[in-house]
Amino acid sequence: QVQLVESGGGSVQSGGSLRLSCAASGYIYSSDCMAWFRQAPGKEREGVAAIDSDGSTSYADSVKGRFIVSHDNTKKTVFLQMNDLKPEDTAMYYCAAGGFGGDWHPDLGLWADFRDWGQGTQVTVSS
Repeated sequence: QVQLVESGGGSVQSGGSLRLSCAASGYIYSSDCMAWFRQAPGKEREGVAAIDSDGSTSYADSVKGRFIVSHDNTKKTVFLQMNDLKPEDTAMYYCAAGGFGGDWHPDLGLWADFRDWGQGTQVTVSS
């Protein structure tokens, strides 16, 4: 099992930037893919960005060109650099880890079984 802890959330004004981090511990080598999801009040959870062990990335259309997902050399920490933030980006952001196959994630354009989840970090963007 993989333990995931997110950090870096906060409140910013529209157009600002934040960098989220997700620190993974445990048997991370069972995870082919790590991703960021978000959920706003009253809305369904949606995929934001994903990165696999080779560094290939995918993004939701709503964040392309603004968000960048990356991992450090150990692949134990995943980052989400969020630029040009908009009020509609306000949500709880979750880090997830899992293997390929399983469920179809249309926002991310990939099949993955995200078995492990963090507790989330709140991002609030004011206009």
